Amino acid sequence: MNKFKIISPVDGSVYKECPLHGAIDIERVLTKAAKAQKLWKNLSIADRKGYIEKFVKAFESKKEIISEELSWQMGRPIRFSPFEVDGTIGRVNGVLNLAESSLSDVFVEEISGFDRFIRKEPLGIVFVVPAWNYPYLIAINTIVPALLAGNAVVLKHSAQTPLVAERFAEAFRDAGLPEGVFQYLHLNHDDTANVIRDSRIDFVSFTGSVSGGHHIQKVAAESFVGVGLELGGKDPAYVCDDANLDFYVENLVDGAFFNSGQSCCGIERIYVKDNIFDRFVEAYVELTKKYKLGNPLNKDTNLGPVAKRGGAEVVKSQIDSALKAGAKALINPSLFPETEMGYNYLAPQVLINVDHSMDVMTEESFGPVVGIMKVKSDEEALALMNDSAYGLTASIWTEDHEKALSIGNKVETGTWFMNRCDYLDPYLAWTGVKNTGRGCTLSSIGYEQLTRPKSYHLRTKI
Repeated sequence: MNKFKIISPVDGSVYKECPLHGAIDIERVLTKAAKAQKLWKNLSIADRKGYIEKFVKAFESKKEIISEELSWQMGRPIRFSPFEVDGTIGRVNGVLNLAESSLSDVFVEEISGFDRFIRKEPLGIVFVVPAWNYPYLIAINTIVPALLAGNAVVLKHSAQTPLVAERFAEAFRDAGLPEGVFQYLHLNHDDTANVIRDSRIDFVSFTGSVSGGHHIQKVAAESFVGVGLELGGKDPAYVCDDANLDFYVENLVDGAFFNSGQSCCGIERIYVKDNIFDRFVEAYVELTKKYKLGNPLNKDTNLGPVAKRGGAEVVKSQIDSALKAGAKALINPSLFPETEMGYNYLAPQVLINVDHSMDVMTEESFGPVVGIMKVKSDEEALALMNDSAYGLTASIWTEDHEKALSIGNKVETGTWFMNRCDYLDPYLAWTGVKNTGRGCTLSSIGYEQLTRPKSYHLRTKI
């Protein structure tokens, strides 16, 4: 069997080798999934929940090894990696709590002599293709709701984090999940497309780049299969002049640089009211300088390498281009000598004198860089926030609740935050607009794209 290598951003070494599955494996997995799903869908919601609850316990028992593997596979500091396990469990518990109300039959107004209701049927086999940056959290957004809805799931994880799929499989096996209900495949791009084309696939959930999403959509159109796409963002924050500056700075620095900026909903551009701009920027820079860049396996490191060399090249190119166009860099890379450890180790960077003619303010960076612009009014901030090809999240930092609601009604995003950023709530819909994609995960609404309505119209009296 062919194999592929996991290249660790920690030191550029080969961390592990994994089998690369092919046509025979695809046929075996899909045949088994189709058979298993026919039985799985007939279980009650309560019975399915029981398996997921056992999965949670099995998954949590592997916390230590999962955390270390995460750091090796994608470079997150080991001090933060356990939080993904905790977050995954919290998210699963959230969708578990919503399962009964979200999946129960919908009854309509009674008419004498008739029994009328809508049943939410599972789609069949759901193919999940998630991203590597939050590899458990992103995948679980679809995996668990799909299973609870009565679907079988086939997971193809990123080549950067393939061990995530294997750990999921182990935990589901330990939970006693019926064979074939959850499976994974390690695939190249061509075979991933072949799975999507297969008539047994009923839905594809993809998280990744805009170009990747367009390719998935094009392939899916060949078989008329439904697709959910989350394709990234260029998420803005607007800092007003009416409240706690220290709180705003602390949260927005973390929102920009946590996970080395590799978050689809991380803060990538900030607009600050002109009369507090200088104070905000000064405090922002001072806090950024306190980051400790280094080997993510060291417990004092809070900024690790970016996962991929190509990602590092994008960030460096955006910074260089902005500087040539007149931007000013406020962080001297010499403050972070750890950048000499390898190409993936990037110092955090804060840019001012930026504008929307620069890629760093309009194109996804997905790395440790943020641009900060001065604005004169709410109207200017709103126009700049909406001046984007993306629309995942946006945030406002103010004590004025009415202002937050008013501006939020005009912001073109899937989620609008007040005094918060870079966060997913399992009870709220996770969705986006524009090039960020389409579809929805999480919340009771997230179950809708994983089921199909079937109407029952029964005459009980003749």
